[in-house]
Amino acid sequence: MCHLFASIPQENTEMETRSVRMNGQVTSIRLEAAFWQTLEELAESQGMTLAKFLTTLHDEVLELQGRVRNFASLLRCACLVHLQHQEGAVFEKPGAAPRVHPLSGIRIAS
Repeated sequence: MCHLFASIPQENTEMETRSVRMNGQVTSIRLEAAFWQTLEELAESQGMTLAKFLTTLHDEVLELQGRVRNFASLLRCACLVHLQHQEGAVFEKPGAAPRVHPLSGIRIAS
C-alpha cells in the first residue's frame, strides 16, 4: 500500500505560490501543486473561476465562523471533502445525523 503513495509524482508535491485577488486585494497562497489542480477542478465544477471560488469560500467562512484562521489549511481540507464527495464517501461519526451545509446545501460530515 505504501508503494501507491510513494509513487506519487514529485511535481504533485512541489509547493506553488499563487497570487489571487480576493475582494479587491491581492493575497499569496502557497499550496502543493496537486491541491491547486483539485481547486481548479472544484471551481470549474461550481461554474466559477478559481479566484471567484476562493473569494466565495473565504466570505462564507467569515460569515459562518467570524474569521478565517488558516486559509491554506482550509483549502486543503476543501479538496479532501471534494474528493470524498466525488467518490461518494462522506465520512460521518457513527450514529450522527447527517448535516447539510447552510449555504451550499451539500451534505457534510459531523
